[in-house]
Parts: sequence; structure tokens; C-alpha cells
Amino acid sequence: MNTLHSGSGIIYDVLGIGFGPSNLALAIAIQEYNSQVSQEDRIHAGFLEKQPGFGWHRGMLIDDATMQVSFLKDLVTMRDPTSDFSFLCYLRERDRLVDFLNQKTLFPLRIEFHDYFEWAAARVNTLVEYSSEVVSVKPVAEDGEIRWFDVTSRDPAGGGAPVVRRARSLCVATGMEPRLPPGTVLSDRVWHTSELIPRVGQLVDRAVPVRRAVVLGAGQSAAEAVDYLHRSFPDAEICSVFAKYGYTPADDSPFANRIFDPEAVDIYYGAPREVKRSLFDYHRSTNYSVVDMDLIEGLSRTMYQEKVQGRQRLRMLNVSRIREVSADSARLGITIEYLPTGEREVLEADLLVHATGYQPQGIGERLGELGKLCLRDDEDALMVGRDHRVETVARVTSDIYLQGGTEHTHGITSTLLSHTAVRAGEIRASLIARRTASGAV
Repeated sequence: MNTLHSGSGIIYDVLGIGFGPSNLALAIAIQEYNSQVSQEDRIHAGFLEKQPGFGWHRGMLIDDATMQVSFLKDLVTMRDPTSDFSFLCYLRERDRLVDFLNQKTLFPLRIEFHDYFEWAAARVNTLVEYSSEVVSVKPVAEDGEIRWFDVTSRDPAGGGAPVVRRARSLCVATGMEPRLPPGTVLSDRVWHTSELIPRVGQLVDRAVPVRRAVVLGAGQSAAEAVDYLHRSFPDAEICSVFAKYGYTPADDSPFANRIFDPEAVDIYYGAPREVKRSLFDYHRSTNYSVVDMDLIEGLSRTMYQEKVQGRQRLRMLNVSRIREVSADSARLGITIEYLPTGEREVLEADLLVHATGYQPQGIGERLGELGKLCLRDDEDALMVGRDHRVETVARVTSDIYLQGGTEHTHGITSTLLSHTAVRAGEIRASLIARRTASGAV
């Protein structure tokens, strides 16, 4: 187990809270920089992660699911194509480079890309402490200025005892949390797609009979969950419920994909608010509530085959919403409303899976009282600089960087892998510039 240093005389240049792909990319960028400069010029960095090891959407690592982003948009290539942390270098080390090239695809299996992340994380493991949940962040003032942050986490080596580390800057990348409809009560039979694989595995291992499962949602995760449940429970009826008429294909055409270019972030950031809103609305179909065409066609083909065979297990309850969910000791009662007529039907089901997406945690939940030091615009949204640094009140000279939760300032790429490598380089450059300007080197 690696343990980051702590103590009254140790001050980190940056402490990262959370260690998913975004802060992993930053850790790599910092380690590569440190290997090229003198000891005194190195960035003293550490990362704290509450999970026991690296993990990224483990609950949706379906065996045949592929990435929706090119392998070239890995942790480093868009920042530095020569980095030996690239996906291609990973393939070479795994002795699969030729095999992958023979597949003639830009989109690896999701389980393979996760293995790539774990491979990269293992190479920077001296910078991260796992099983270390941050419980508080407090500002530290000197001469009327807030110059540092004291980050308190639970010590994995000390039975969960609190340990405090001081930092000049924070980089918050705590990821997304499941979004659920208001009033949702989770249980063994009601869960979010983030738990899909382990939950299904438990039911299969225990041979629990599933006669009907309902999936709420119209995006990629919803369609994947429908397909996975249909294959996992060959005797069950799988019902997909969504308000659309049908699944919407993802727009991954060349011109639409330009919204993910690094230059597009500059354009978005500098645009007036109304233009930002228009751009976001125009290009929602590149990422939100959309499904890969191959999966749409596969589900449609399955439905038709079942209709021909006279046994339809796959049902699409379109233009519909779930209005009520009741539960007894045996089954769920799910009330479905058909929106054009208002007609309601109660389905008895064994499972209800919410494929209702994710949302960023508010900065108040992540940083507590530090949220009061952050400036907000007239719509109560955080003010964030182009370098991903939160704007703060004048007396704060320490820095807070955000990786994620900045769609309102930086656009659609805020929560996606497409800009991860570039953003890591931008934050690293800002850390170096800010440290040099303050004379803290």
C-alpha cells in the first residue's frame, strides 16, 4: 500500500481529490514533467482516492461493449503523441499491437480500455493513495490571505484515522454521481445502471428467477442494459421505457465531432452565453440520450426475429413514462403511462433498472466551506477560468482546479474523455505558471 507523505513541514503544490481518468491524466503529465526538470523545479503532487484501487464505470464493463471515443483520445496522445503512456504503448507491452491493428477499428473494447487505465495508474502509483476518502477541506490563512488548503482524509493504514495534508492547489475530479428520478427508492430490485454487472451477476449466481425486467432511459447505457439483460435472462421479458418515439442515433459524423476539438473549447469559452446555449443544444446528439447505430439495429433485429418466432421477450414501451413504483415481498408494481392518451398500465416486474444518466456533484458537497470562497455568475454558476481554475474572492491566493462540472464554461467535453489529455496539460501549465509567479518554486 502506498502512503502519501504528511506532516506539518510538507506542502504539496497540488493535491488531487479523486483519481479517475482525469486526475490520472494529470498525474501522468506531472510525472513526465518531473522526469525532465531538476529536483527543485518538480511539482510536488499527490492524489487521494476513496476506492480501494483504480476503477472507472466498472458496473458497465460489458464484455463486448466498445468505447465511443477513438483510442487516440487516450490519456496522453492529444497532449503528447510521443508519450510512452499511450494506448499504443500499452498494446505493445501487452503484445497485442498487431492484433489490434488487424481489427481495423478506432474503438477498443471497454474492458480493454479499462485495463489500459489500470496499466497507466500502476505506473504512477507513488503519487496516489487509495482507500483514502477526503472528509473535509479547510482554508488556511496567513497575513489575511488564504494561501493553502488543509485536506483531511481517512488514513487507510491507520484504521481510518484522520490525516491532514496541506496544499497550495487542489484539483477536484470526483467524477459523476448517478442521477435518479425524484422519490426513487433503491433496493435489491431497483438500481442504477452503474451497478448493472455486479447486480446481474449476483442474481445469476443465486439462480434467482427473473420473469420481467424494466429499464428506464433512452441513451447508450439504457440500450446496453436492455441488451445485456435480454442475454443474461433468456426466459425473461425485457421492457424498455422512454419518452421518445425511438432511440436516437448518436451523431459521430466528422463535422459534428469537431465540437470535441481542443479549439472548440476556446471558441465555446469565449462565446456569449446565448451562443453557448445554442452550441450545447445543437450538439447534444453527439453525447446525450443517444445510442450507437449498431446497437439500435441489433435490438431492432432481435425484436423482429422474436416477432417472427411468435415469442416477444423484448418490448419497447415508447412515448411513455413511469408514474409510480410500488413494491411488496414478491414483485414490483410499475405504473406506465402512455403519454399520447394518458392510458396507464401496471406491469408486474422483478427488476427496475434506472438508466437515467449521471450528474456532477455540486462544489458544496465536494469542498464544503470552500464553496463560499468561489465566485458565481448571475445564474449562480461557478465562474471558471480558461485554465480550469475556479475564480475566488480576492483574499484567496491558493487555487482550485476542476476537472468536470464545467459544461457551462468549457462545453460538452467537460465530462468526456475527448479532452482529458489536453486538459491535463493545460492544468499542468497553469500550475507551473502560478507557482513561478508566486515565487513558490
